[in-house]
Amino acid sequence: MGMIVGILKEIKTLENRIAMTPAGVEVMKGNGHTVLVEKNAGTGSGFDDKVYAVAGAEIVKTPAEIYKRANMVMHVKEPMPSEYKLIRNDQIVFTYLHLAADEKQTRALIRSGCIAIAYETVQKADRSLPLLVPMSEVAGRMAVQEAAKYLESPSGGSGILLGGVPGVEPATVLVIGAGTVGTNAAKMACGLGAKVYMVDCYLPRLRYLSDVMPANCFLLMSSPASIRRLVQEADVVIGSVLVPGAKAPHMVTREMLKTMKKGSVLLDIAIDQGGCFETSKATTHAEPVYTVDGVIHYCVANMPGAVAKTSTLALTNATLPYAVEIADKGWMKAMRENPEIKSGANVVKGKVTFRGVSAAFGMEYVPIENVW
Repeated sequence: MGMIVGILKEIKTLENRIAMTPAGVEVMKGNGHTVLVEKNAGTGSGFDDKVYAVAGAEIVKTPAEIYKRANMVMHVKEPMPSEYKLIRNDQIVFTYLHLAADEKQTRALIRSGCIAIAYETVQKADRSLPLLVPMSEVAGRMAVQEAAKYLESPSGGSGILLGGVPGVEPATVLVIGAGTVGTNAAKMACGLGAKVYMVDCYLPRLRYLSDVMPANCFLLMSSPASIRRLVQEADVVIGSVLVPGAKAPHMVTREMLKTMKKGSVLLDIAIDQGGCFETSKATTHAEPVYTVDGVIHYCVANMPGAVAKTSTLALTNATLPYAVEIADKGWMKAMRENPEIKSGANVVKGKVTFRGVSAAFGMEYVPIENVW
């Protein structure tokens, strides 16, 4: 028997992505499932209701109706407070959750009795995060575009061109963390001609990157001392340190910030997980920046939402196979047979089933095997 899958409209500020494309609806339908799509959910990504209807979706007017009818609901961003009471017992919620930085949402999901599966903690055997990678690629590349913009004088920046020109040295960019976000940011910054320092604490990764990154990328072992020194030189600092499912560590302290150049730009790509700069606080696309000690902070929690079409296509390429497997098998069988989906279980039937979330709030951790 098929599952009813509900695709909700995003309600976070200026979030234009959607959790499934019309092509994804067609695949779901082909597997015998019913797909409900909230009215106008795909407009911001360039997909109107008509295209979804042609693909076989039923267009539904309200989120309340989707929550009422669907066995599994899919979002891109986490459920907002207005949705907490709509989530039903035993309903599968499959989206980015970032619970370790959001106690209110965690408690709401516990109360609901739902099966909350987080995109960002689905993990392969090689420890890669397949549903985070495409958005990390977008965020890393986009960070450099934003950095270039906020370095401009009208934006309050120091008036430096990222790549410089012949006879004038380029901007210095410090990228903290050499994962997917950091590597994509460094690629873009190097391509524009900046002088790029990249720090990480995993030597094999630095060794690999030294073979593939261009000559204007300098790779250094991360330490408080090296970061303390480099932030003083940097015109741009991009923070991309992630501990999967846990709160991000603070890599740049308030004391370090005071030593930075006025008009320099900090971009915190780990803000979804609490941020990796001590002075970070989440911002939106409507008001993306604020200034502390003369340093511009860009801490937008849903950066890829600004390039919604690219992001939706990239995200749904990655999420669809998992969504189809959960719909085909049901969450329990899918988790038993696929450890990648099992690792996505964060809150199941009122229990916290992910260690990073239980540690963040001092809640009891219950292995998923004890819940099904």
